[in-house]
Amino acid sequence: MTDASHLAGVPDEFQRLWTPHRMVYIQQGQQRPHSDDCPFCVAPTLPDEESLIVHRGQTTFALLNLFPYNSGHLLVCPYRHISMYDEATVVEVEEIGAITQVAMRVLRQVSRNDGFNLGMNQGAIAGAGIASHLHQHIVPRWAADSNFLPIIAKTKALPQLLGEVRATIAEAWPR
Repeated sequence: MTDASHLAGVPDEFQRLWTPHRMVYIQQGQQRPHSDDCPFCVAPTLPDEESLIVHRGQTTFALLNLFPYNSGHLLVCPYRHISMYDEATVVEVEEIGAITQVAMRVLRQVSRNDGFNLGMNQGAIAGAGIASHLHQHIVPRWAADSNFLPIIAKTKALPQLLGEVRATIAEAWPR
C-alpha cells in the first residue's frame, strides 16, 4: 500500500461530505430504470431492512424515503394501490393518521427535531414523484437545517446512512 497522504492537500477547517448513494437521484431523479413495478407495492413483499420499512400496520405501512429531503424522512402508504386520498377507505385514512402521529413521536424521540413538514402531493402535476400510489410525507425539520448545498450544489447533506436511520426508527417504534 502506498502513502497517499500527499493527495489530501493542505489540512483546513472544513469537513468533507461524501454521499455517493445520492448520485442515482442526482443523475436519474426518482425513475426506477429497471422496473415498471410500483415501489410502494413492491416494498411490503421484501424484508423490512431491504425495503426500509419501519412499521407495518393493518392497511398501511411506514418506510423511509429512498431519496430523503432530511434524515428520517418517512412515507406512510396504504397497501392498496390507489393514487388519491379520496379513494382511501375510512379505515385507511384513520391508520394513515395514527401511523403519522406515532412516526412524529418516534422521530422527535430519536432525532430531537424541532418541527415537521407533512404532506401529500397527489398527481404528477402536483409534484408527486410516484403519482400512482398514495403516500404521505413526514419530513423532520431542525431550526438550522437549511444551507447552501441544496441550492448551489443540488445536494442534501444527510448525516446517517438509510439503513442506520431505519434501524434506529424501527427499534424506537412502540410495539
